[in-house]
Amino acid sequence: LGLDVSTARNGQEALDQFKKSKLYTFDYIFMDIMMPIKNGLEATREIRVLPRRDAKNVHILAMSANAYMQDIQKCYKAGMNGHISKPLYLEDLKDRIIQIL
Repeated sequence: LGLDVSTARNGQEALDQFKKSKLYTFDYIFMDIMMPIKNGLEATREIRVLPRRDAKNVHILAMSANAYMQDIQKCYKAGMNGHISKPLYLEDLKDRIIQIL
């Protein structure tokens, strides 16, 4: 798709990368919910309260095998814009990315 992609091994790394990046570096964050050190819900909440203009607007999509309505609601409550269930399929990811580009 011609995208520049960054990876993080855990929620803390994702948060740190976002904090250190230039404004509007990231258009989309695919955030796994179950990660070591800091989970995706915690990382998302911390991104959303950062004092920078892009923190409120960056699209954050939860990725999780937990797909019950209560799990999905936790993602929205944490500040995520959507949820995609595992296993992930390339076509589903493409559709989500294209929606925001």
